[in-house]
Amino acid sequence: MADGPAAGVEGWRAVAAATVAADRAAAEAGVRLAYRLAGLAEPERLVWAGSPREATARVLAASPGELGPSVRDAVRTRPWAAERAALHAELGRAAWSERWTLTGGRLWDTTRALAERIRTGVVEALAEKPADEPAVRLALLDAVLGQQDAPWLAAFEGAGERLAGVAAVARSAGWWWPYEKVAIIAERPAELHRDEAGRLDRGDGPALAFPDGFALYAWRGMPVPATFLDGLAGLTPERIRTEENAELRRVMLEFYGYDRYLAESGARPVHRDEAGILWRIELVDDEPVVMVEVVNSTPEPDGTHRTYWLRVPPRTRTAREGVAWTFGLGEEVYAPIRET
Repeated sequence: MADGPAAGVEGWRAVAAATVAADRAAAEAGVRLAYRLAGLAEPERLVWAGSPREATARVLAASPGELGPSVRDAVRTRPWAAERAALHAELGRAAWSERWTLTGGRLWDTTRALAERIRTGVVEALAEKPADEPAVRLALLDAVLGQQDAPWLAAFEGAGERLAGVAAVARSAGWWWPYEKVAIIAERPAELHRDEAGRLDRGDGPALAFPDGFALYAWRGMPVPATFLDGLAGLTPERIRTEENAELRRVMLEFYGYDRYLAESGARPVHRDEAGILWRIELVDDEPVVMVEVVNSTPEPDGTHRTYWLRVPPRTRTAREGVAWTFGLGEEVYAPIRET
């Protein structure tokens, strides 16, 4: 299987994360192909939008009959179901499961999380009041996810041609909305910043930004307001302590550094033993932050010994128990020959 569909996974990973301008000619050809493969007449018009937000707004602003009914089921849902059924029948359950694990399964979590964050951002941007939200969500249901369909397209790689048009659009553009008369195609993001876990993450600007200005801000996966990031550079222990939003307070602590916060807030250790020092930060309306300070017994090249801070569960009572927890062990069985 390494020489089959699994070999193309990295290509589809790159598609899912692409931030270059859309190849409009290729995307439009893909849209037309998707309609033809579904047995439909090509759309009368192809309209471009700068982001999923703008595309959704165009759907909501369209006059009755201007777009025609959605044909998403015909161009994406039914061909997808047919490809999956054919592969499942050909390979059997075990081989299909293996194929998915080696292909789409490797892309699923981060790609789906990004798609859901975009969807949430569009709702927040366009629903000015709660009563507006259902209409925005309905318009989003008409979207084909373009590059965020990469997991399924990786799994179907080389299996059939039913999704050839959908795959061509995914390789060339962002989300798109197929209607009987009009197809609306969104640009890909111009910026995408993620941490090592694949979460949206940036401390000095938008983590995801589209050419038309639609942007999402996040710190290690946590959505934050744009104005919140502006204040991170001037953080103090008092500012962190008085933040009422518990989730934003956690972001502040991570940005500021737990060790720095402990040193500058006058915190005192609650326990010491041969494993290290246990520290506890009490927070208003939130669980306490409990950290173990440990010193690496293996010296650095310059002869110094590096200090590490390990976050452990709030219930932790001793430094040894905390270090044992980081290894998935109970305190009673944690007995390292040498601390490293």
